Amino acid sequence: MPRKETLSSRERIRLALDHQETDRIPIAMVCSGINPPAYKTLESYLHRERGISVHDYLNPLIDIRGVEPDYIGPRLENGVDIWGVKRILFNYGLGSYNEIDHYPLRDARNIDDLNKHIWPSTKWFDYSVLPERIIAAQADGEHCLMVANGNIFETSWYMRGFEQIFMDFILNKELAHGIMERVTDFYIQHFTKMLSAAKGGVDLAFTADDIGGQRGLLMPVEMWEEFIKPHHVRLSKVIHEFGVRVIYHSDGSVMDAVPGLIDMGIDVLQALQFSADGMDPVELKRKYGHRLCFEGGVSVQTTLPFGSSEDVRREVEELITVLGKDGGYILGPSHAIQAGTPPENIVAMFDTAKSFYPF
Repeated sequence: MPRKETLSSRERIRLALDHQETDRIPIAMVCSGINPPAYKTLESYLHRERGISVHDYLNPLIDIRGVEPDYIGPRLENGVDIWGVKRILFNYGLGSYNEIDHYPLRDARNIDDLNKHIWPSTKWFDYSVLPERIIAAQADGEHCLMVANGNIFETSWYMRGFEQIFMDFILNKELAHGIMERVTDFYIQHFTKMLSAAKGGVDLAFTADDIGGQRGLLMPVEMWEEFIKPHHVRLSKVIHEFGVRVIYHSDGSVMDAVPGLIDMGIDVLQALQFSADGMDPVELKRKYGHRLCFEGGVSVQTTLPFGSSEDVRREVEELITVLGKDGGYILGPSHAIQAGTPPENIVAMFDTAKSFYPF
């Protein structure tokens, strides 16, 4: 179809995901953001150079926004999430990160131990607020809205421990399946209630599981197919029943898993860590671009923190040219923009994305 002028964010995303032309490349920060030290530096830069805030700069550009229900469940201790996982702050000088300090299922040995654990309930959330949240999110224009989070394997190992759950995949399969089944059951109920309350106001559901490292997959494909894939198949099926697309996040080198991810039911592959081994945007688009859409890609490992502004512009233009051809691409950073990233590079990414459209 001919390219339209001045689309709304929701129209822009919908057309892109239907592999059609848009007025500009869609822009988002899914599973991303700007870490506080980098945000502070960017704020100073934008005030000095353009007389605007970060919010005023980014708000007209970002096409995807999140909405969520209210938590009304039992009072949670400081640093403890709904799964019983406790995190504490670790300072790295300029800021801090949350690191897991307590794995509530670390000592579980069998299904009886799982039955003793307090699992979250959808009764802990007020989904009735979603219609008003959707109205508020659309107050300054029609945006593409997304609900989250659906990270089944990650939630499971957050409770069990990263090394331990891999040991379970070999030595205690019943326990591993038991944990992940319970996690999936919650997410299916949670997404069902969110999407029911949204009444068509949501277009994307964010699911995730980091299954790739810098050099390759974290596990053999066969292990992923046995322990993780079937649970995401269940969740994706429910999301699709609402006419909502699944945007799925994984960091790292995941090229070998892409056919299985498509079969699993994802619509958009998110993160796109092209600095990881084997991650090639040209091959990704050539092999899978007719069946899959993409979000992310601008490197927070290399180009944004360590390149020049010209390097950033070049990378953005290359990604748009390759992944954006015939639609199907939403540009953004590959993950959170880290402390020390030059504000000029952040601005170069967004300025280039809003103005460069070669098609």
